[in-house]
Amino acid sequence: MIKLLIADDSALMRKLLGGIFSAEGDFDVRFARNGKEALALAKSFEPDVVTLDVHMPEMDGLACLDRIMVETPRPVVMLSAFTDEGAAATFQALELGAIDFMVKPAGPVSLGIDELGPRLVEKIRIAAAARLRRSLRLRDRVRHRIEQAGSPARPQPGSRARTRGSVAAAAPRKRAAPSPARGAAEPAGLVLIGASTGGPPAVESVVASLPGDFPWPIVVAQHLPASFTGTFAARLDALCALRVVEVARPVPLRRGHVYIGRGDADIIVAPRASGPIALSAPASADYAWHPSVERLVTSALAVFPAAGLVGVLLTGMGSDGADAMTRLKAEGGRTIAESEATAVVWGMPGELVKNGGAGIVAPIGEIAATILDMMDGE
Repeated sequence: MIKLLIADDSALMRKLLGGIFSAEGDFDVRFARNGKEALALAKSFEPDVVTLDVHMPEMDGLACLDRIMVETPRPVVMLSAFTDEGAAATFQALELGAIDFMVKPAGPVSLGIDELGPRLVEKIRIAAAARLRRSLRLRDRVRHRIEQAGSPARPQPGSRARTRGSVAAAAPRKRAAPSPARGAAEPAGLVLIGASTGGPPAVESVVASLPGDFPWPIVVAQHLPASFTGTFAARLDALCALRVVEVARPVPLRRGHVYIGRGDADIIVAPRASGPIALSAPASADYAWHPSVERLVTSALAVFPAAGLVGVLLTGMGSDGADAMTRLKAEGGRTIAESEATAVVWGMPGELVKNGGAGIVAPIGEIAATILDMMDGE
């Protein structure tokens, strides 16, 4: 049985979600009406997975998540509103330690639950099997144990998120934008990054560790809804020395830039007389997930020689990108798979390793340095 704790202040949502998981037959479900109740049940019920609504009385979802990840760490899936504010809160939750999120129906909940149900069940099953990094919030957890032993009062919930905001404000200064002539020059190569579940913090870890004069453009296919990728790109841009943009229209590929694929669509690389571009294409039914990593890598191989490509496959369920990156390596390109030790879900990178397509397998904290080593001499 999978022990599931659902925290939501809506009685209707609790009833509907309870019905969905009860019908599965292998879930033991408990409910909380707010963050305070959820925190108590996280300790007494010891669930395998927790779902948290962002907006709840007494203690909201972010504050509750902050406490859970420090006091009783376990996989948490956030339920987020389909708004810009909801997207910002979701990325804050992923930073605090949530491993995934689900967007609530935009209209009446009872009408959207049929679509939400199967996808949420799949996410919860994946979360139940996911691993939390041992280093996740380690400093905060050690501080909490010391305080529990009799030291001064613990910091207010959410203080870590506010601290991160100050980090964003002090992000490294960007490189000056290239001149038109330089920007039009065809780049020597391209870095391709793919990720799914647990991916936003992993992508941030890699991209934020690269210098502003990184010699190749970077294109990212991260499985996210369309309402979230713009916020994701803006967040990365604030944290990184590189320029980060969401690709909503055709843009030339320039060094020192990171291109985030728009959600619910695919990002592809295409040739132009002035040099290669990245563009957003309608999601293809030939691929299960979007933006599709498989489609991105395949399109890049049609424009660049394999030797001019570096493929990086990070945490995520399924196998998106594994076949195309295996082909990339076989044709002379370079590939990196995130190691099982740090991947929240070792599906995509694990498949790359099983295919024999991973040139290097590395923990998330070493991937940026590995990319830079590959760039030496470029």
